[in-house]
Amino acid sequence: MVFLITVNLQSATFFAVLKELISEKFNIMKLLALLSLLLFTGTNWGNDLDKALQTAKESHECVLLTFSGSDWCGPCIRLHKDYFENEVFENYANTNLVMVNADFPRLKKNQLSKEQQQKNDAMADRYNKDGAFPLTVLINADGKVLKKWDGVPNKSVEEFTEEIKMVADANKQ
Repeated sequence: MVFLITVNLQSATFFAVLKELISEKFNIMKLLALLSLLLFTGTNWGNDLDKALQTAKESHECVLLTFSGSDWCGPCIRLHKDYFENEVFENYANTNLVMVNADFPRLKKNQLSKEQQQKNDAMADRYNKDGAFPLTVLINADGKVLKKWDGVPNKSVEEFTEEIKMVADANKQ
């Protein structure tokens, strides 16, 4: 029996529980119950550009950086929902890009830690001096801007993903 599973690789809890289940008497029902609780799909967005650039260097990939206002910017919410959460984009991005989301929420309940706010501000100082929202930036592992998209793309998800792929492939290191 083969299982195809997409799991956030940063989920230490998942792997700890999985290891425990395997080390005990193997019980397929327990394992399936665990997987049904922990199984999720989606793009693996990080929030640390320095780590993303290091990962990009090691994996010879580009970084896709997006600037968003997750609780106030309608176009940002639409970009994430309609494009970044689309299966076509996810299938490409999860295996070919390192993704970073620099979020700038306004509601107090969504306030970032001071450390994260400083990281996001530094990313904006370097890549989004005009304060555009949403702004998507494709950068190489050295931090060089390869392409910018201001706003929600005026093209299909497939066309947008293909454009990212073409620029990224032309700049593989």
